[in-house]
Amino acid sequence: MINSFTAKYIKIPSGYMGQILEWSEVVTEGKSLEECREMLKDALSEMILAYTQQGKEIPSAGALFEQIPVEIENVRKAS
Repeated sequence: MINSFTAKYIKIPSGYMGQILEWSEVVTEGKSLEECREMLKDALSEMILAYTQQGKEIPSAGALFEQIPVEIENVRKAS
């Protein structure tokens, strides 16, 4: 069975940080986006293995995420 999890990547001074949004404990860093992506896949696989061995429930994949636009200036003036 194949599940799809959602990855978030953030540019940091040392490269990129990646995190699985549905499973916030799965996080890693890499010097490039490609390296970070591969390391995140490895971290996710290791976490799935660990949870399976411990009999823990694996978080559901495929959560719905959306971007919500907001004008920062309007928010600041309203405060």
